[in-house]
Amino acid sequence: MSPAFPSSAGVPSRLRAGRAALALSFLLQGTTFALLVTCIPEIQHRYGLSDGLLPVFLAAVPILAGVGSITSEQLVKRTGARAVLRVVQPGLCLSLAGVGLGDELWQLAIALGAFGLLVGALDASMNMLGVGLQHRYGRSIMIGFHAAFSLGGILGAAVAGLGSHYDLGLPLLFGTAAAVIAPLAVLVGTRFAGPAELGDAVREAAEAAARSIPWRPLLPLCLAMAFAYIADASVSNYSVKYLTDGLGSPEDVAKLSYLGYMVAMLLGRALGDRAVQRWGAVPVVRGGAALAALGFAAAAAAPAAWAGIAGFTLLGFGICAIIPQVFAAGGRLFPADSDAAVARLNLFNYVGFLIGSPLVGAIADGSSYRWALLAPMVLVLAVLPLADRFAPAPAALAPAEA
Repeated sequence: MSPAFPSSAGVPSRLRAGRAALALSFLLQGTTFALLVTCIPEIQHRYGLSDGLLPVFLAAVPILAGVGSITSEQLVKRTGARAVLRVVQPGLCLSLAGVGLGDELWQLAIALGAFGLLVGALDASMNMLGVGLQHRYGRSIMIGFHAAFSLGGILGAAVAGLGSHYDLGLPLLFGTAAAVIAPLAVLVGTRFAGPAELGDAVREAAEAAARSIPWRPLLPLCLAMAFAYIADASVSNYSVKYLTDGLGSPEDVAKLSYLGYMVAMLLGRALGDRAVQRWGAVPVVRGGAALAALGFAAAAAAPAAWAGIAGFTLLGFGICAIIPQVFAAGGRLFPADSDAAVARLNLFNYVGFLIGSPLVGAIADGSSYRWALLAPMVLVLAVLPLADRFAPAPAALAPAEA
């Protein structure tokens, strides 16, 4: 284990600067991702993409993200997480601009393919760098990075809403966003922590994540993670489209569905630790699953756009409680190999996105979006019987299980 610093006062200034830079990188990623997913109706209209073909294009993104993630892990071993991140984040901005500039399906396929590969590489390298920083700090700081991603999602959804309100069009909206975000990403990259600040922390974290641990104790948590990300993918890819196509909402108003969802995620993550400390992980996870299912039901039954936005906002408050607790529970199961447990659980992020988008899209194409939203609702309810697995293990049993 790398040397730990007990408090912020004992952390070197260059390490604090690296943490701030990485938080800004997460924020920029959240902004870029939100701009893409909230503009799915406009993308579909621009390229003449049918409802039947849309899930295919959306499913390709997480598949290629998985490829990009695996590839970046090999690149990180040779060049370092900082070097990979400095390249892929500006590249992701350029791929966003490419999505807005084309008008043929093959151009969309190339742009979305590049976006998927780069977002996977970005996700892997950012989290590797974050884990390395966490090792140096000696305490949990990863939740703050993901909160920054949520804040970026709020910003991106708001910008997309303004773009729709003023009818800017995708070339101008995505092109301008890329022109602003890409230079910021380059500037932020100059402040990332490197070998001088981290030493061998990233390598140590990667070696810890590669250790062999049994799958069986993790499987209930893997299922909970997949169900939570199926719900998340349903909102990311189809909340705006449901409001526009299903509820007849204007596009600028429809984008408030994802905005409300991300605001709820941010607030929930800010308050979630206190809730766990007061009531325990099991009640919080159960309450979150029930709240998320209620949010899906409210959105599916919504008579108008405002009710749909409220439903997706409620859903955000529910989901935000589940995902961090999956990682925490995995760490408690294997306290000596928590990095390995977290790495395995994180794979089901991609599983959830891979299943969620085609599932909702296929049901919507065959019936309606109201019925389609009931599928992730049922799956998120399946977290309820898994909630007991989030309880802290008895002290006497934890070493044996690990």
